[in-house]
Amino acid sequence: MCGINGIYGIKNIGESKQMLHSMNMCMKHRGPDDEGVFAEEGIALGHRRLSIIDLSDAGHQPMESYDKRYKIVYNGELYNFKELKFELQRVVSGSSQQAYIFQTQTDTEVILAAYARWGAECLSRFNGMFAFAIWDTQAKELFIARDRLGIKPLYYFYTKGILGFSSEIRSLLASGIIPRNIDAESLQDYLRYQTVHAPDTIIKGIKMLMPGHYIKIVDNDVRIKKYWSLTDNISQASAGKSYDQVCKDVNSLLTASVERRLIADVPFGAFLSGGIDSSAIVGLMSKVSSEKIKTFCVTFDESEFSEAKYAQMIARKFNTDHHEIRLSPEDFLKELPVALKAMDHPSGDGPNTYVVSRATRNAGITMALSGLGGDELFAGYDVFKRAREFNSKVWLNMFPRVARSLGGDILYNVKPGVSSEKIAALLKSKNIDYNSFYTLSRQVMMDEQIGKILNEKELAANKVQKILDETGISNSKNRITAVSIAEISTYMQNVLLRDTDQMSMAHALEVRVPFIDYTLVEYVLGLPDKYKETSSPKKLLVDSLGDLLPAEIVNRPKMGFTFPWKKWMKNELKTFCEEKMIALSKRKMFNEKSTLELWKRFLADDPRITWSRIWYLVVLENWLQENAITA
Repeated sequence: MCGINGIYGIKNIGESKQMLHSMNMCMKHRGPDDEGVFAEEGIALGHRRLSIIDLSDAGHQPMESYDKRYKIVYNGELYNFKELKFELQRVVSGSSQQAYIFQTQTDTEVILAAYARWGAECLSRFNGMFAFAIWDTQAKELFIARDRLGIKPLYYFYTKGILGFSSEIRSLLASGIIPRNIDAESLQDYLRYQTVHAPDTIIKGIKMLMPGHYIKIVDNDVRIKKYWSLTDNISQASAGKSYDQVCKDVNSLLTASVERRLIADVPFGAFLSGGIDSSAIVGLMSKVSSEKIKTFCVTFDESEFSEAKYAQMIARKFNTDHHEIRLSPEDFLKELPVALKAMDHPSGDGPNTYVVSRATRNAGITMALSGLGGDELFAGYDVFKRAREFNSKVWLNMFPRVARSLGGDILYNVKPGVSSEKIAALLKSKNIDYNSFYTLSRQVMMDEQIGKILNEKELAANKVQKILDETGISNSKNRITAVSIAEISTYMQNVLLRDTDQMSMAHALEVRVPFIDYTLVEYVLGLPDKYKETSSPKKLLVDSLGDLLPAEIVNRPKMGFTFPWKKWMKNELKTFCEEKMIALSKRKMFNEKSTLELWKRFLADDPRITWSRIWYLVVLENWLQENAITA
């Protein structure tokens, strides 16, 4: 796990080297073990290394192939590299292909060898999380790729014949090539969903390479191609199988996924909250590993909210080396300023991951497994339940839109609040359908309010709506699968994975996510809804695990500590929040009166202005200031 940088199109080698050193220094936190730069006319590649596999100097990057033709910078882990290495070392009878002569034990060199033999087709053979760039010194071609599900980030810009790419936005800004201007449409997206959906970012001109895509550059001709997508690769392997057979398949796929992710030459562990997802990962780790598993759980002094007893139960069952990270809200509050500085892209969430990652890294762990993705894949969120219930509400379309809108306004005035506001917005929709329902499900601020604070009468098209249209899932008969695809394509990829990467890598901690193994994802998405539509939480996953988890974990009440954000923002954080809100209101893109009115209404306990509708504005202004962005 590392950080990568590159600049294509600058002929002056000294100039490109200087840029790469600046970009590398900007993300030293991602790779404290080593730094490297390669440059020749037209191309410069930079790397920061966090050693996970083959800790020797042989893993230094940029790395070159044994014949010196190819150079690579790589961020990630290739879980099936040993199998591919064996294949690449063989001489195929009757083939002109030669066996690759490996110089290291790294997965990095396997990617080099695979590209040398198969070209872009190598991506279909990879199982892992990755973002990498390969320079062909002979053909003068640059190849950049990102993993299927977008676990590892890859940002880029292309302007005036120069392409820059990096693991972080801040490193691209450090190049000095791209102006530090906010993107107007992306700002609207952020205000809607507390993030910006790929391929866009908050910075004008900086894009994110989409999951399952690659870039190839030949003679300044930049082409982006898709090699994998969720909807194109849904597996039909479960067709005709009974529920019991499906459960065995899921167990086999998830176990194999966990086992693949235990390959490392450094101390590793797992995040353990005591919930179904993290407990399943820890249980399977203990089942396939010969080593004692180290587990980490954040606990709180408030026993009413603490999940510690559930984590302890799993730790005892699987005899793990368990570590409790005891925090008070005040401890968390002290970490907040540093956590905000760690943000590479503004987000309404993330500090929780920062605190857990810091404590895990301080315990000597360099790699940890997480249960991220379990809710999206096995229908663990409330949005899945609401989607099932939604079909019973379509009769509302029988009423004229004017009548529906009036009913929504009455509800909102009688029972003011976020929930009523979303229902009112849904009733005002041209058609009450799955698309209108889902686009509102995770929306933070409604369009009407966004228009007021941005002085915009008409907003840009909704990015989530666009994603739904592109995937074509709105017409799916399997509603649970449709929600899974939507959640993976929006919230998981653009909030959870981005936050996990930026907050864990702030401490040079690698996080692996077994639930997002593409073979498991393809299989589960291919299952009919009847196997996933249940009243009990994630029944398919639980049944697939057999007796691995105790009943107390499976049937435990939903809980989780909620930090007293509202109280903090009116007391300990009031000055900080007020300063940021005032500064934001004075930016040219914002309406000063409407922006400050939100802050006043929050302080006055207006139920329609929750703390979350203020906090992500505070985070935005803080990020803009930290990175000297014009808005």
